[in-house]
Amino acid sequence: MKHPIQLLMEQRRNGQNCGIESVCSANEYVLEVALRRSKLFNAPVLIEATANQVNQFGGYTGMYPQDFYDMVLKMAFEIGVPEDHVILGGDHLGPLTWQNLPETEAMANSEVLVYQYARAGFTKIHLDTSMKVADDPDGLLSTETIARRGAILYKAAMRGYEELKATKPEAMRPVFVIGSEVPIPGGAQEAEDSLSVTKPEAFRDTVDTYRRIFKEEGIEDGMNDVVAVVTQPGVEFGDDQVFMYDRKAASDLCEALKDFPELCFEGHSTDYQSKECLKQMVEDGIAILKVGPALTYGLREGLFSLSMMEKELVPEEKQAHFIETLEAAMLDNPNNWIKHYHGSTKQIALCRKYSFSDRARYYIGLPSVNASITKLFRNLTEYPIPMNMLHQYMPLTYLKVRDGIIPLEPKELALDSIVAFMEDYEYAIGR
Repeated sequence: MKHPIQLLMEQRRNGQNCGIESVCSANEYVLEVALRRSKLFNAPVLIEATANQVNQFGGYTGMYPQDFYDMVLKMAFEIGVPEDHVILGGDHLGPLTWQNLPETEAMANSEVLVYQYARAGFTKIHLDTSMKVADDPDGLLSTETIARRGAILYKAAMRGYEELKATKPEAMRPVFVIGSEVPIPGGAQEAEDSLSVTKPEAFRDTVDTYRRIFKEEGIEDGMNDVVAVVTQPGVEFGDDQVFMYDRKAASDLCEALKDFPELCFEGHSTDYQSKECLKQMVEDGIAILKVGPALTYGLREGLFSLSMMEKELVPEEKQAHFIETLEAAMLDNPNNWIKHYHGSTKQIALCRKYSFSDRARYYIGLPSVNASITKLFRNLTEYPIPMNMLHQYMPLTYLKVRDGIIPLEPKELALDSIVAFMEDYEYAIGR
């Protein structure tokens, strides 16, 4: 049985401008929306966990790869999405979280990481060895080093897959994504004036080097499992800036892709692009569109709107105070935002609330914040939101309620703020 992304590539070779969005999030509200949309369109859904979210040490979510796999499949079953429609991926699998360790230790951890992802049943593996580790020499990491480390991780992943297949014969063979010009997970950490698009020769060198290294390592056929290459097509976002896709600037890179019909580009940091930019990216060969922070940003935006309405409708002593609870959680443990936000005290406070990088996503799942969300939903069920107030705070969602598309229920209103971003991707990939 062919992997759904390989089937997608066949469709593209037959002239169809199709693609797939990759939902990079461990947030349960985001995952629920992604699975609901899969059911609505009767189409595959690609959900990815990142190496720092989910790993053999628990990551910042406290989940191991098998935990995440089981959680998503359980949600899919409850929502009514068949298992063969759920594609689980591992993003930035490599030394990302062990860059402070020497190569021997960092790569040993990375091998365990990719093995556990493949053994659990993840079938889309991003081999990301683009980052330097503690004992790498000064200067840029060579494509040769990146590819050699990638080959090591490919072997580890395939060991995991073969073990899984021994107990689950119908297990799908994983596909892989490679690349040496990989954007930082979660968006840029500093304001940028411009972005450099990957040069065509750098893209060709990446593919050629991987082919050579895989052959030298005795895994030449492994290149048949590679479906995409991560490049920088000129899209990125930061605290309050978004670099929109410029088709002309990326034309040379995308033209080079035509020499590799078995591959597409995987676009990282596509969050906050317009639906037309996303559509152009798919047309130009960037067929896998990764999105993450924008989805939790949408959730946070919806919850803030509900919180503002709660302040008008609910007696103060009964209010959930979601905005204040989230802020307190971020101040109590600043590790997930303090290196990312810069400026005056006021500017940093605004970033904690409104930054496109959405470092608040690391705190949404905390017990205190979750309890506040539950109370917010309960309060606005007891004190219903008038339609005129909904129009004031959530005018786009108001239209869907007015037209009977979604019910006037607090949770559904919050989830629609996630849907608003997903709809742009659905337009781009032709759903």
